[in-house]
Amino acid sequence: MEQALSGMLLSSSTYFIFLTALFFLYWPLSRWRAAGLAVILFGNYFFYAKWDLFYLGLIPLVSSCDYVLALLIENSQIQGLRRLYVTISVLLNLGMLAAFKYAPFALENWSKLSGQPAPAWHWTFPLGISFYVFQALTYTIDVFRKDAKATQSYLAYLSAVSFFPTTLAGPITRVSTLLSQMEKKDKTLLPADGGRALFLIGVGLMKKFLIADYLAENLVNRVFDFPKLYTGAETLIATYGYAFQLYFDFSGYTDIAIGSALLLGLKLPANFNAPYSATNLSDFWRRWHISLSNWLRDYLYFSLPGQRSKVMPYLNLVITMTLGGLWHGPSWNFVVWGLLHGVGQVIVRLWQIKFGPKPAESPFWRVMSIILTFHYVCFCWIFFRAGTWQGAMDVLERIGSLSASFSNISIPLAVVLTIGILAHYMPKKWYDFTTDLYARSPFFLQAAAMVALVIAIQYIATTGSAPFIYVNF
Repeated sequence: MEQALSGMLLSSSTYFIFLTALFFLYWPLSRWRAAGLAVILFGNYFFYAKWDLFYLGLIPLVSSCDYVLALLIENSQIQGLRRLYVTISVLLNLGMLAAFKYAPFALENWSKLSGQPAPAWHWTFPLGISFYVFQALTYTIDVFRKDAKATQSYLAYLSAVSFFPTTLAGPITRVSTLLSQMEKKDKTLLPADGGRALFLIGVGLMKKFLIADYLAENLVNRVFDFPKLYTGAETLIATYGYAFQLYFDFSGYTDIAIGSALLLGLKLPANFNAPYSATNLSDFWRRWHISLSNWLRDYLYFSLPGQRSKVMPYLNLVITMTLGGLWHGPSWNFVVWGLLHGVGQVIVRLWQIKFGPKPAESPFWRVMSIILTFHYVCFCWIFFRAGTWQGAMDVLERIGSLSASFSNISIPLAVVLTIGILAHYMPKKWYDFTTDLYARSPFFLQAAAMVALVIAIQYIATTGSAPFIYVNF
């Protein structure tokens, strides 16, 4: 599912040059609302253009249609017309997603079923638009539900819906939330917020280069590409390694995105909360990719029929998670991954109805629940990571062989994985204390810490600026 990515990654030096230039251009002009919004919009479209000039036509066109549709929804008193306008918005955005992301997948499967050769499809582009589509839909649906007001400012809407830090991998942010911040007058950047922004960016880079990329290049990629060359124990460790690689890669991206937005005076929602501390799958999805979980709950699950029946809420949960899996990419492996999470959550709900919330009653049940949940999540990650169904079966076969050897698990690799595990389970109050300490430090100490981090990355990281995993989705 990975594509050859050539645009501006949030971990690249090009991105930070761009962000720095935008920062120094934005704040002197921010006192004039229109000028500040124009700078952000310019940055958004410049970011898209670095991936493909095609987006300079597509994104403004679709955004303009949604802007007009939202105004029509806002000003219409006829429920049928309001429903028609929001339906057009949904079909427009999902149609764009289907055409530019899922068409080859659909044609390939049609070819297998019909026995006919699949027609050529050349309208795919390097930048996934999944996150843009979900973010854009929050606006028209919220206006339809009267959870938000349609903005009159065309410039503000274009700036919010295409905000560049959220483009590649979220966090999926309600457009109305961004609009309220962008339209605020007399914005300032407090020194503490600037310090927190730099801290988040630094932490994100450490997660990406010093943990995620190291685990990927020194174990995970090798085992998942050629699982039959490794023992069952090594394959199991690689599966654990992938769980933490994906967490540090994705949460590292989120930290950089949130820090980038904060430098421009905008706050994005949190996206992770120690997900491998979850006591069940429902708890896991309250901690993992929180913005996607909330989107699926608010805009898909609650929109499905039969919420008051006995059976449909469970079926709707499976449907929601399965479609959430397919959203990640055009692959049956993602469908299986989503289906497993949906079925797993149904089992959790039925268990809780029958036996109650055991983890809350004793430390033993809590620890056992965390261990069981973590291993089920890792089992599901195998389908998420493997490129094919056969690849997933090969990984499971090697784990099931129970063969044991650790010759491919080096000491540095074990150290990095251990650091990753300890960092994930670090108490939140320790992290908050470190953040506040950095934010309160003099600027020259903050700058020195960032320079030291860059030097450490240059000497320790084993790879260049590899794509963030979720950029592929």
